[in-house]
Parts: sequence; C-alpha cells; structure tokens
Amino acid sequence: MKYMTETIVLAVGAFLALLGAAFAQDKLFEAHMWVLFFVLLASTLVMVRRVSFAPAVAVASSSGDEGYFDDVIKYGVIATVFWGVVGFLVGVVIALQLAFPDLNIEPWLNFGRTRPLHTSAVIFAFGGNALIATSFYVVQRTSRARLFGGNLGWFVFWGYQLFIVMAATGYLLGITQGREYAEPEWYVDLWLTVVWVAYLIAFLGTIMTRKEPHIYVANWFFLSFIVTVAMLHIVNNLAVPVSFLGVKSYSAFSGVQDALTQWWYGHNAVGFFLTAGFLGMMYYFVPKQVNRPVYSYRLSIIHFWALIFMYIWAGPHHLHYTALPDWAQTLGMVFSIMLWMPSWGGMINGLMTLSGAWDKIRTDPIVRMMVMAIAFYGMATFEGPMMSIKSVNSLSHYTDWTIGHVHSGALGWNGLITFGAIYFLVPKLWKRERLYSIRMVNWHFWLATLGIVVYAAVMWVAGIQQGLMWREYDEQGFLVYSFAETVAAMFPYYVLRAVGGGLFLLGALIMAYNVTMTILGYQRDEAPIPGAAPALQPAE
Repeated sequence: MKYMTETIVLAVGAFLALLGAAFAQDKLFEAHMWVLFFVLLASTLVMVRRVSFAPAVAVASSSGDEGYFDDVIKYGVIATVFWGVVGFLVGVVIALQLAFPDLNIEPWLNFGRTRPLHTSAVIFAFGGNALIATSFYVVQRTSRARLFGGNLGWFVFWGYQLFIVMAATGYLLGITQGREYAEPEWYVDLWLTVVWVAYLIAFLGTIMTRKEPHIYVANWFFLSFIVTVAMLHIVNNLAVPVSFLGVKSYSAFSGVQDALTQWWYGHNAVGFFLTAGFLGMMYYFVPKQVNRPVYSYRLSIIHFWALIFMYIWAGPHHLHYTALPDWAQTLGMVFSIMLWMPSWGGMINGLMTLSGAWDKIRTDPIVRMMVMAIAFYGMATFEGPMMSIKSVNSLSHYTDWTIGHVHSGALGWNGLITFGAIYFLVPKLWKRERLYSIRMVNWHFWLATLGIVVYAAVMWVAGIQQGLMWREYDEQGFLVYSFAETVAAMFPYYVLRAVGGGLFLLGALIMAYNVTMTILGYQRDEAPIPGAAPALQPAE
C-alpha cells in the first residue's frame, strides 16, 4: 500500500482540528482551528486520490542523478518562487499603506497585521523554502547519498508549508506573540519544532550515511543554521499557554531578560537563518555556476568557525540605551565590530572564486546576479557593525535607516543569491537544455538591482533625516518638531520606497514566468547575450 498511513494521519489531524474548533476557549482559536481543519481536510482528499494498494516499488539506489531524492527539491523550488512573489507583493502593499494610510483595511489588512505577514513571508516562506530545497540538493550531491529518511523529506516540506499557512492566517486574524520574527503563538511554534527536528534528522542522516569521506564546507554552514535556529526557536518561544484550547500564552521571561532573549534570538535568526544558511548556498552554487573551485578552502573553514563563534554574542547591540546593563550593550557592540572580519573574509572568498572566469560577469547574467548578491553581503556586513557603535546607533535606531539596512541585506544578499540558485537548479532538476530565456534573467537582474538601490538609498536618507529631526532642539531646549511632523516629512521617501519595491516585485514576476516556461519545456528563440558565444576568428 502507498500513502495509506499519511492519509490516515491527515484525516485524524483534520478531526482533531474540528474538535479544537468545537471546544475552543476563544473566538480566535476557533477561527484558526477552522483554517487548520479545512487545510487538513483538503490535504486528506488529495491524498485519498493518490492512495494505491499495489506493492511499493523499491527506490533506485544508484549514485547517479536518478538515485537522488529530487522530487521534494522540485516542489521546494516552486514554493520558493511562489512565496517570494507573495512576500514581495505584500511588501509593496505595506509600503503603500505607510505612504497612503487610507489603504489600511480594518481589521484584517491593516499595517499592524500585514507587516509581520510580509516579514515572515519573505524570511521564512521564501527564504526558508529556498534553504530547505538547496540544502537537500547540496547535501545529496556533496555526500553522494540519497536523502535520508525516505518520505521524511516530504514531511519536512509539507509540514513547513502548513506552518507558513498557520502563521500567515494567524497574523491576519490578530494572533501574535508580538515578538519580532517570532510572531506565531505557542501551538504553531510547537508544530514548527516537530518539523525542524525532522529537517535536522533528514539532513544529518544524509551526512552520516555519505559515500564521500569529506564533508564539504557548504554542509557545515547548512548544519550550523539548522542546529542554531532550533536552539534559538525553542528558547525564545518558551511560554506557558493560558489554555490548551486558546491562543494566548505568557513568555517564560519578563522585563529586560525577555528583551535580551528576544534579541539574542532576533539577531541570530539573521545571523544563522539569513547569513549562515545562504553562505552554504554561496559556497556551492557560485563555484558550480562559474565552473571554478572555491578560491580558498582554508579561508572558508576559518570563515565558518569565526562567524558562528562571534555572531551568537552580537544580539545586545539591538538594546543600546535601554535598561540592559551597559557591559552587555558594550559586549554586543564589540562582537558586532569583530564580525566585520570573518564576514568580509567570506565575501572575498566568494568574489575571488571568479579568478580566471571574470568574463562571466559580462556574459552570464546568473553569475552577475550571484556577484551582486555577494557585493550586497559585503556592504550589509560592513553597515551592520557600523550601526552597532553606540554613537552611530543613537542616530540610526528606530529610524528608517535600519529598514534600509535590513532590506539591502535581505533583498540584495538573500534575494539575489536565491534567484541565482533557482536559475541554476531549474534546468538541472527538470532536465532542460537551458532556461526558457536567458535575456529575461538579465532583465530580472537589472530590475532587482535598481529596485534595491532605490529602496536602500531612499531609506538611508529618510532615516538620517528622521534621526536629526527627532533630536533637533531650539535655543530654549524644546523639541523643534513634533512626531507627527517627522512622519509627514517621510511621505516622498515612502512613495519612492514603494517604487523600489515595485521594481523588485516586477523582477520576481519575470522570474516566475521564466521558471514556469522552463518547467513546461519551452525555449524562447532569442539572440545570445553579447560575448556569451566565442567570436569566430579568421584563419591566419
């Protein structure tokens, strides 16, 4: 029999969700359980159509591509593209909501609910699916082993999609812990913990059963990301629910200890989810795309150990000039400044991998996208330590400068390296000769780059103007500007931010079309990129 167990588990889950809705202690939990019930019911009906009573066929165990578990990676790539478009679209919407407050639609689509929807969609839905898909691809190829655990990979993928749906619908319903990057309530956090442990087992099991003696450096970065995010998630979300049939819970921490725990989590979610995991992506896909070895394998190992040791201490720089003890603030600042060195070591290693292949920046838009991603990584990892210095932080904190910094990293580094990896993976996974259109990749590159530059530059100017207006005093010692005046002054910047985000979204839509047509097997008839084909030389 095939899929019988999975179908029964989904049916039982749907029934339990129905009971949860029936006996809920509050309306929000009831509404969320109805969402869960319909999702699991639909999933059960889909699985019923797939149940087969024929004997299971043994999986091929050869070491070639046909021996790898690539079906789940294909789904992961499609989910990455889909959630990316959704996340970027919501980002443009909330940018417009800030510029034009009448676009706030109460109660479900106001800024307070759509903003965490955007951040989670881009970080966890887009970024998380990209990391799961690429890590499963890389660990199999570099280990020369099939993904461990049989259908465990499917559980990780679909379990993660369920987490995304429950988190997103929870935000719109107003179900939130109010913790940055950790908004979902206790029961959604518990489900993510189960999925994440399964992810760790699948990934680590593949490494343990590898046929290749060496563990490639990308796998070290992926493994550190998986293990550290698990630790961060569990500790930061320690909470006591008011009722097991209600949404509300109370954190195990309080006061400044709660704030420190939150930003230990928040900064290291950036450090390991958005940095270490994507560096694993860089260390595999950049050498593959340029067909060159990593510039310095020794530097990559130093980069790894220095990064994971230093990053974990940098969180307190989010709490400058608060009730946190001054020594802890200084500790966070010092480690943040020290982080500049290993970060730039990784950037240099990535860029110098192009040694002997620099012409590919001109001729291959995928390489161009990856190089631009590494450049944004270098810029963001210089700006971050600079902003952690107390005197700079006193101007930048709570302003849109921080928003510009975050997006130059998230869109420039995480977004572009993910796009490059997707363009590399799609033809290989679906066994196509090439992408549907290479010139569309070029359009995507320029739209995305221009969008990021407009967005970040506008937010830098807006943030510095905000900080200066907030600290402007007259000769009598009174504030010159009211807070409402500083908000009104931001209007042109917010409009331009929406323009920059719109350009980035347009590039993502082009990518979605390009990927879809490639999967369907089409090839666009187009002239090659100038210089991509060697020019014929006359015989001497």
